[in-house]
Amino acid sequence: MEPLSPLPASELSWICDPDQLPFETTDDLDDLKEFLGQARALNAVRFGISIRRDGYNLYVLGPPGVGKRTIVQSFLEQKATNDPRPCDWCYVQNFEEPHKPHALRFPPGRGAKFVADMENLVEDLRISIPAALETEEHKTQVQQIEQETREFQNRAFQELTDRAQTQGIQVIRTHAGFALAPSRDGKVLEPERYDQLSEAERSEIQGKIERLQEELHALVAKLPRWRREARERIKQANQDAARFALEHLMNPLQEQYSDLDDVVRYLRDVEEDVIANTDEFQSSDENPEMPFLSLRRQRSALDEYQVNLIVDHEPSQGAPVVYEEHPSFQNLLGRIEHQSHMGTLETHFTLIKPGSIHRANGGYLVVEALRLFRQPYAWEGLKRCLYARHVKIESLAESLGLISTVSLEPEPIPLDVKVVLLGDRMLYYLLHQYDRDFAELFKVAADFEEKMDRSDDSCLLYAQLIATLVRREQHRRFDRTAVARILEHSARVAADSEKLTTHMRTITDLIREADYWCASDGHETVTVQHVDQAIDQQIHRADRVRDQVQEQIVRGTLLIDTHGSQVGQVNGLSVLDLGNFSFGRPSRITATVRLGKGDVVDIEREVELGGPIHSKGVLILGSLLAARYAQDHPLSLSASVVFEQSYGMVDGDSASVAEFCALLSALSIIPVRQSLAVTGSVNQHGQVQAIGGVNEKIEGFYDICQRRGLTGDQGVLIPAANVPHLMLRRDVIAAVRQGRFHVYPITDVNQAVALLTGVSAGDPDENGHFLEGTVNHAVTERLRKMFQLRQQSMLPLPAIVNTENP
Repeated sequence: MEPLSPLPASELSWICDPDQLPFETTDDLDDLKEFLGQARALNAVRFGISIRRDGYNLYVLGPPGVGKRTIVQSFLEQKATNDPRPCDWCYVQNFEEPHKPHALRFPPGRGAKFVADMENLVEDLRISIPAALETEEHKTQVQQIEQETREFQNRAFQELTDRAQTQGIQVIRTHAGFALAPSRDGKVLEPERYDQLSEAERSEIQGKIERLQEELHALVAKLPRWRREARERIKQANQDAARFALEHLMNPLQEQYSDLDDVVRYLRDVEEDVIANTDEFQSSDENPEMPFLSLRRQRSALDEYQVNLIVDHEPSQGAPVVYEEHPSFQNLLGRIEHQSHMGTLETHFTLIKPGSIHRANGGYLVVEALRLFRQPYAWEGLKRCLYARHVKIESLAESLGLISTVSLEPEPIPLDVKVVLLGDRMLYYLLHQYDRDFAELFKVAADFEEKMDRSDDSCLLYAQLIATLVRREQHRRFDRTAVARILEHSARVAADSEKLTTHMRTITDLIREADYWCASDGHETVTVQHVDQAIDQQIHRADRVRDQVQEQIVRGTLLIDTHGSQVGQVNGLSVLDLGNFSFGRPSRITATVRLGKGDVVDIEREVELGGPIHSKGVLILGSLLAARYAQDHPLSLSASVVFEQSYGMVDGDSASVAEFCALLSALSIIPVRQSLAVTGSVNQHGQVQAIGGVNEKIEGFYDICQRRGLTGDQGVLIPAANVPHLMLRRDVIAAVRQGRFHVYPITDVNQAVALLTGVSAGDPDENGHFLEGTVNHAVTERLRKMFQLRQQSMLPLPAIVNTENP
């Protein structure tokens, strides 16, 4: 096997040459008219907001910061401008069932006009109806009815009185009512004289009194009916007067809204209710000690004719686009408020408040998915509306059946809305898996890319994007060196020298901070130095933990060797993610072997500190060991592998190459160079596979070596598949160019073993045997000896013969 050469400095990063950019500053570039790198997502967004079919709502998925909301907002506002304005909606009183307010639909802008018209009508009613009831003609009519009633009653009583007098009986009025008494010569007969009458006379008088008493009782019983009839006649007179007064008020309104059948029907109901409740408009002198009761009664009567405008599109241009930042159940679907009065809670149809889904009806509703699912029952309420295609306002307690008190039941409003959910991919896949309604209601997914291909054309478009952001936020102009450095940083964020990041928040923040450092220097043009300063300051603000870890390694608290050789010990590499900052950390991986039953023990897994992927890597490692070195006999060893000084969870398989090399070193008793570190995943055939965080891992080991002093022997082994992902820092590239540090691409574990030990790994011959003097031969021989020792340890012990007692 030929010695493996390290990568040249030119392959460690993509360097953007400013001289290749066809401009001097961002002032020379036009604004970008398109969105970069999101062709698939843009097509999905266009399709999702354009198709008007049931269930074709839109879920926009992707990580935060890629511009999902900005792009969706741009498309929605453009589409909504050309869409027709939706209808206005009002709630009005239902005079037949007051607890079920009616919903009225109006053409856009006419809802507010109707509210104003009804307010004017109420004011007119407040004046016109009492005025109509106070006219001399009406008063005369009422007085005539009252006079006729009194005369009729008096005539009836007078006739009874006259009949009684002809029979010698006198009708007497008392404070308790009427009484009958015998009389002589027009005077009531005194008790003494009555007692002197004969028995026959008294019986005759008593009979007359009883008959007259029956007539009197019948006459008195008719009084309530006569009074009721009088009241009905007066009420009818009042209603006739009110109807006459209403004609010139209601007819113009009904003609104005004659094209809206529901509105005309409601106006007729209002007219009938006003006529039926004319007495409510009369001034009352009742309850002089509590005048607020009379005022409240009058106010309540007029409140019935108010209009609750819940959706008004008069000021709108096109369809509404509503962003609900706090999508609770009530904020989405509306609520019914209550007000306190004399110690009790009251509600009214004017206290119905709309939700964001009402305001978005006929347009688009945008909601952050995670915020929606954090609100109790908000998702269930939204699904119910989308399925039913109408919005029903009710309290959450009523919806869940927790209370049964009397409340309002507003008439549901028909729903035609396009819902756009913004969320991450994991939530989208979980919903698809566990909520069968989700696939029916959100049939369009717009998946946003995190990276885009890098080419000369895409770099120029990216430069236009930078120029657009600079002008939009009124920053200082950026020269082409600054733009080139931002392009390089974009590739670094993408962790791929052949890609550029589409994480616009990162690029926007870098532009802002570079502009700040330029202003601090008093310059008018942002240069590469300001961009570098912004990047360095971003790292410096976040790298406290990294500095402490590296300090502990340099001081020897965390044991990491960067020179010398050790048996069964390899420098592995891991990545720590802390918020928006990640860094590489070297870790000492050790392996021990002994006679056993062929198991490889993952100590991290045994103490439940190893994740499933790491455990899988160790199992693959054991399989590779058995397949390569023990095909003709079972493995007879027990091996242990561990991350030393690791006190937290360990996951991932990127250390499996290092663990395998540590095992081979322990088996062959050949030391490993500590000046090298290894990262990479291995499969059952010994091939090295790509891993993540390759840049951070290389830089993490480089930083330790640099602080201790670069010797020219130090370096990192990485999978060859990760070479296109390299975007290393410039100080690392400079060290490689000077030959003080090295990066080796490996494709097979044999290459890693040879580099780490300085001894050829060895390839098998046609018989499967390894050449003597190679690492693989030493491993094979050690395993063969272990097998022989295990066989010997399993032989039965010789029998002990007793010669004294045959």
